[in-house]
Amino acid sequence: MRRGKKYIESAKLIDRAVQYEVEDAFELMSKFGKAKFDETVELHIKLGVDSRHADQQVRGAVVLPHGTGKTVRVAVFAKGDKAKEAEEAGADVVGAEDLLARIQGENFFDFDVVVATPDMMGVVGRLGKVLGPKGLMPNPKAGTVTMDVAKAISDLKAGKIEYRLDKTNIIHCPIGKVSFGKEKLCENFNTLVGAVIKAKPAAAKGTYIRSCVVTSTMGPGIKVSVAKMLG
Repeated sequence: MRRGKKYIESAKLIDRAVQYEVEDAFELMSKFGKAKFDETVELHIKLGVDSRHADQQVRGAVVLPHGTGKTVRVAVFAKGDKAKEAEEAGADVVGAEDLLARIQGENFFDFDVVVATPDMMGVVGRLGKVLGPKGLMPNPKAGTVTMDVAKAISDLKAGKIEYRLDKTNIIHCPIGKVSFGKEKLCENFNTLVGAVIKAKPAAAKGTYIRSCVVTSTMGPGIKVSVAKMLG
C-alpha cells in the first residue's frame, strides 16, 4: 500500500520497538501532520481470548467522558408511552412495524444505533439479517434492549459506545477526535480500557491484553502500554 508524505513523515516520529505510556502516545500523535479534516482517533485492543468460545466473549458498553466527537443518530423501536418517551428524549427515529417496513422496503438506514424495548424484539428480530451484519442489532449487554429508553438515548447521545471482539479477537473503537487534545483522549482511553479489563471472562487464561494500538484516521499506529492499569 502506498502511503502519503504526511504518513511517512509521521511514522518517522515513532519508535516501533517502544510501548508508549498513554500520555506520551497522544503527545506524539499531536505532532503528526494534520489532515484537512478532524481525524477520528481509534483504539485497537488485541485480547488473549478465543472469541469462538461463548465463555470467552468480551462485549459491553461504556460512556466515554468526552464522547466520540460524532453526532449519534438513534432509532428506537417502541410503542405507546415508550415511543412518546423516546421522542421526548431526542430519538431521531421512532417506530414499530412501520419502522420495520421502512427498513425492509426503502433500505432506510439513517441511524447509527438501534434501541428497542423488550416487547419489540420480536419485530426487530425479523431484521436480524440486515441489522446484524451492520452491527446494529440491539443487545441487552450493550444497554440497547431496555424499558428505560430515555436513559439509553441520553447515554448514546453523550458518547456511549459498544465494544465487542471481532473474529481475530480484537476490539476496535473510536475514542474521540484529534482536536480533543491529549487530556481528553487520555481520559477516554482509560475509561474504555478500564471497562475491557473489568469485562475479563473467568475462562480467559494467560495474558489478557496482548496489545493496545491508537491510530488517527490518516496516521500510523502507536503501541500503548497498559501495564499500570493491569497492576
